Amino acid sequence: MDRVPPTLTPQLDVDVPDEGLSIGEAAAAVGLSVQTLRYYEREGLLLDPTSRRSNGHRRFHRNDLDWLAGLVMLRETGMPIADIRKVAALSRTPGTEKQRLEAFERHREAVVAQLKRTQEHLAALDTKIAAYRAYAVSEEETIHDQQPPAST
Repeated sequence: MDRVPPTLTPQLDVDVPDEGLSIGEAAAAVGLSVQTLRYYEREGLLLDPTSRRSNGHRRFHRNDLDWLAGLVMLRETGMPIADIRKVAALSRTPGTEKQRLEAFERHREAVVAQLKRTQEHLAALDTKIAAYRAYAVSEEETIHDQQPPAST
């Protein structure tokens, strides 16, 4: 059994040759900068050590890209690097599914709370926009009413 079943990581629509992708190609495929991808590697966020060519250049394969796409999703939902590092470590260890579940449930709670705050902020913005639109319309009508009639 896979340590992380493929259904649990986002599947990218990217052709990956047998020899893998360069770091630049892999970064572009998942929407990261090369510097960020190197940082993720240094921080121990990747599932497996990155394979390298004889010249030392990194090569990323399908499983690497799928894992990276999952990291991007977690970061975009606000999961801290420290928590991702813990999930990565757990994912390397068989029998830790319960701990991974707990980590994802905690993160989901944080995402739901942030979403609620964001929805409240959006409602406040909508109120401000409506007020300014009403003000702008009334100002336009006032200016229009104050203009002398056009002479013929």
